Amino acid sequence: MVKFTILTVFLLFCGIQEINSQDITITVNADQDKQAIFPNIYGRNNSFDKPVQFYKDAGLRFVRMNAGNNATKYNWRKRITSHPDWYNNVYGYNWDETSQYIAENHPEMQVMWAFQLLGRVASNTENNFNDWGYNNSQWWEGVHQNLAGGGVPNEDDPGGHALVEGDINLYTEEWPPDSTVGILDHWFGEGGLGLDPYQFRYWNMDNEADIWNGTHDDVMSNGLLPAAEFMDHFIEVAGKARALFPEIKICGPVTTSEWQWYKWGNEGITIDGKYYCWLEYFIKRLADAEDSTGVRLIDVVDLHNYPYAPTEEDALQNHRMYYDTEYDYPGANGVKTINGGWTPSITKEYIFKRINDYLLTYFGEDHGITLGISEWSPASSDPNVVSVVYASLLGTFANNGVEYLTPWSWEKGMWETLHLFSRYSLAYSVSSNSSDENMVSAYTTVSEEADSMTVIIVNRNMNSSQIVKVDLNEFSVADARYRTLQLSSLPETETFISHTDNALKQASIQVTSNSFSITVPPLSTTAVLFPSIITGIDGSDYPDDGIKVFPIPVSDQLFAIISSTEVSSVEMTVYDLGGRRILSSLNDIDGLTPVSLDISEIPEGFYLLSVIRSGIRSVKKFTVNR
Repeated sequence: MVKFTILTVFLLFCGIQEINSQDITITVNADQDKQAIFPNIYGRNNSFDKPVQFYKDAGLRFVRMNAGNNATKYNWRKRITSHPDWYNNVYGYNWDETSQYIAENHPEMQVMWAFQLLGRVASNTENNFNDWGYNNSQWWEGVHQNLAGGGVPNEDDPGGHALVEGDINLYTEEWPPDSTVGILDHWFGEGGLGLDPYQFRYWNMDNEADIWNGTHDDVMSNGLLPAAEFMDHFIEVAGKARALFPEIKICGPVTTSEWQWYKWGNEGITIDGKYYCWLEYFIKRLADAEDSTGVRLIDVVDLHNYPYAPTEEDALQNHRMYYDTEYDYPGANGVKTINGGWTPSITKEYIFKRINDYLLTYFGEDHGITLGISEWSPASSDPNVVSVVYASLLGTFANNGVEYLTPWSWEKGMWETLHLFSRYSLAYSVSSNSSDENMVSAYTTVSEEADSMTVIIVNRNMNSSQIVKVDLNEFSVADARYRTLQLSSLPETETFISHTDNALKQASIQVTSNSFSITVPPLSTTAVLFPSIITGIDGSDYPDDGIKVFPIPVSDQLFAIISSTEVSSVEMTVYDLGGRRILSSLNDIDGLTPVSLDISEIPEGFYLLSVIRSGIRSVKKFTVNR
């Protein structure tokens, strides 16, 4: 009996040791790898079907509005475009109206549109295929047939070509580079619409040109442009756009997906006996052109990515495909052609690292060219998986200085995740190292002075909670309880309504000697906010309307009254609409005396005032007008 008891105790002890060995240790270092986060990673495609306040509450900071394939044949003079997925019929499409709406209702947002590089755009609505008369405008397999301009449908082979192809001269017109960049003068020039160019700095260089022979086969009936010819178009348009708007952000090549990162159609690109994959060739051509002209022709290398994930577990690791050189990506396909042939053993994607290496090779140090994703999908529709997949990507992009992210697919769980990151993360990412990075990661952000911190812990385990011990280095916090906000166990229905009506669960953790432990549930994202010392959860949160900013517009001194029942420190920071910090001030407030900022040296325009008190950030927009 005694032997059994000892054995039992021994086995139990071993079991406990095994469980403890599974615990996660995270080390945060507030003075390592500090870099500014581009707020444009908090973006989305084709928004504004909800009330204005919804997007403000969610923290949406960047929108790509050009609608992808529908941008390629957009005629900004006539405000029409040819729809490539519906017989090429021509419809009204008003970028002017949308931009004016955004400028009026969301002056704090950055907006992306697109230049047309195809060479033809919509010309009129008089030669559409009569889809209503044909089948009451119902979808069928032949909607891709080129029927605008007098085409005849092929009902016997709906997946094939039309019996008679429409005449492109009847519904499109030529569109040279001067026409496509002319929208800049139309919007920003003398006698134009008067839009603020700095709100509309980002421009896609068309959309998915690498598959125009499929999406725009009416115009590309002879097949895809050779890569060199496309680059000639790109360089000419980029140069003309830069001449009209020197501060523009030129974003390309806007590739379709993973295969097209490496291959331009079926073309093998060889120069002086060296094979170039598409993205390396793209970057080399732009570097060569910049050397010869002195004109900057690219600001953001822009990709589309619809990741492949055979299982939900794979989807939860997809954030690793951008920088992780050890990750075997299940969707690795085009990368197998990177050397010109087909190498099945190549399974490591790390596409953003590859691009950064190309940029360093051809542009040299300090080139200032960043990376962005303008279409993306989470590869799942389960709200909890989606939320964690999206959180992992936002954290990875924040850590690596990615300039923007605008998902195309928007699933339940994404509004909640966007809100948590955009509204509670701070301006700079810093180092966070996990003992099991692939299962549990921390994404840590700090204020510029590193006197406030948010640690966001992501648990990718689908079935088990994780005990996580976090050590905070180079950041001192008092021994006290601090507030947490958590997303977990999301239902199938949409839960995000507003900044105060959402699925965030509030709790707290105890910090002792700059360390804390927390148990995070499966498929969860948990933010720990410092220095929000709390005595009770309900009393720790001040509503946004507790902040009053005046006068608006302002000329010299900006004042803020911040409702509070206790003396506390308040960090006030002014940012421009590109997310750049203009000035900052740290003050003690008592809830009665206005806090002032001297903005007399700031140029006229729109700005954002970030107010952080007790670990909670609020953002107010204001204008400077003298």
